[in-house]
Amino acid sequence: MSYTKDQVTNRKFDVVIVGAGGSGMRASLQLAKAGLNVAVLSKVFPTRSHTVAAQGGVSASLGNMSEDNWEWHFYDTIKGSDWLGDQDAIEFMCQEAPKVVYELEHFGMPFDRNADGTIYQRPFGGHTANHGEKPVQRACAAADRTGHAMLHTLYQQNVKARTTFFVEWMALDLVVDREGHVVGVTAIEMETGDFFTLQAKNVLLATGGAGRIFQASTNAFINTGDGLGMAARAGIPLQDMEFWQFHPTGVAGAGVLLTEGCRGEGAILRNSDGERFMERYAPTLKDLAPRDFVSRSMDQEIKEGRGCGPNKDYILLDMTHLGADTIRKRLPSVEEIGHNFANVDITKEPIPVVPTIHYQMGGIPTTINGQVCVPMNGDYNTPISGLYAVGECSCVSVHGANRLGTNSLLDLLVFGKAAGNHIISNFKANESHRALPADAADYSLERINRLEANASGEYAQSIANDIRSAMQQHAGVFRKQSIMDEGVDKIAALRERVKDLGLKDHSRVFNMARQEALEVENLIEVAQATMVSAAARKECRGAHTVVDYEHPADYAPAPLGRDDQNWLKHTLWFSESNSLDYKPVRMKPLTVDTVPPKVRTF
Repeated sequence: MSYTKDQVTNRKFDVVIVGAGGSGMRASLQLAKAGLNVAVLSKVFPTRSHTVAAQGGVSASLGNMSEDNWEWHFYDTIKGSDWLGDQDAIEFMCQEAPKVVYELEHFGMPFDRNADGTIYQRPFGGHTANHGEKPVQRACAAADRTGHAMLHTLYQQNVKARTTFFVEWMALDLVVDREGHVVGVTAIEMETGDFFTLQAKNVLLATGGAGRIFQASTNAFINTGDGLGMAARAGIPLQDMEFWQFHPTGVAGAGVLLTEGCRGEGAILRNSDGERFMERYAPTLKDLAPRDFVSRSMDQEIKEGRGCGPNKDYILLDMTHLGADTIRKRLPSVEEIGHNFANVDITKEPIPVVPTIHYQMGGIPTTINGQVCVPMNGDYNTPISGLYAVGECSCVSVHGANRLGTNSLLDLLVFGKAAGNHIISNFKANESHRALPADAADYSLERINRLEANASGEYAQSIANDIRSAMQQHAGVFRKQSIMDEGVDKIAALRERVKDLGLKDHSRVFNMARQEALEVENLIEVAQATMVSAAARKECRGAHTVVDYEHPADYAPAPLGRDDQNWLKHTLWFSESNSLDYKPVRMKPLTVDTVPPKVRTF
């Protein structure tokens, strides 16, 4: 049954936020407390957003457990990013970190406590004292359920502030007027199938990552890159999409995440010889080296025949020496995961793990205030009027080529709040909404009606599975130029198949087949952005390690093929032309000295 224009309902808000995870709800809280009329759309109930899966902690230089300061955090984040992070944005984030963590504590966040009542902090990969001298305790944790606690805390505060939630709604496309101002979004209510335009003075995208473009992923099934697809179809470039983080410790065969907090509490990675092999690759930080480094080291051990199990295809994460009491106090969810997904009692035996796709460092380019920006008249950071993006779907860029663990939850808090503050500071209560274009809903209606009319078209999940298989094969931990080039062709062919998506189910109520087809149209945007951007970057940097460009070294997983002369720049991918542009990395911080590039050793 096709949709017609007279079936479209319009509703007006001051701000529409797409996504109810940590970043979306931190922004909505700021806005609702300021008295703005805010609508938050979410495909799932807010406390089921993917932030709930974050386990290990949120980083801030509180210095509760060991000496620390924001400049050390700043240095570690730049080094972790392999110098692709923008240093002014990183400085802002690290300076704001203690403030937003204490603010969260005052909202009611149930952090673990030290004996003196201060917030408990654990070590985490790549976080060090005095510029790499030794690990530092910087991750503020609520056992191994930090994201869960954060999401519930923010939801409770939003309920108190009377934020309006549209639960089980899917946003489809941005509505842009003739002058280029974003004036709303189109959306479907899943329960009824009803179609809406949600008109707003500002739209904020907080849709999270797109880890479901890969076969083995720690991401929830809802992480289909919806915000990135909306932006790409509106002509907005996607930035640095070649950089995807493989988390070192996904449960082998299941992909379920085991927090880096395990290694923060003292867990050890071992090969088939029982050796603590990270001592060879990272003599100082060992198992607490950054994630890209540890993932490559694990992959190297497996490639060289020292993997574990009958097929020698995984590594063992050993926590037995921590003792059952420590595990049950600090890592209770990890113990449950061991039982449920690996049939392992982690208090008595090690658990099989493999590097698993976890996080996208790239996304929709934004300013420090969350304004979405595009290249225009030689300025790469020209804001789009009325459009913001925060969280994993955005690229500020504070994570560069590799994110440090616990900086993701910090990113949500800092930039969610910053975007909210920027909207408030520019908000004019008496100013009327910009008019919706007469064809505001036409593009989205055409997309849905094309699916409805094509009953014999391809099944969405068949194409989705082929996308995931191609990405897993052609954009892994170690990449090869010829393999990436093949991947570009495969994804291009899959994009043609996406044009033939069809629906056999034409019901309106909770039509999940329709939702999955719409999600595939977002997945293909992200997959093509990733594959084309990766194949074009002729160097090794952070999570993008291409064997063709590695220099020989005693510690092979180190990305010594980094080319700062030619490739110290951000990638921009444009969907309509499937083309690339590049913009400079902002190397100058706001108040401190620039941290110049150097070889990353740990």
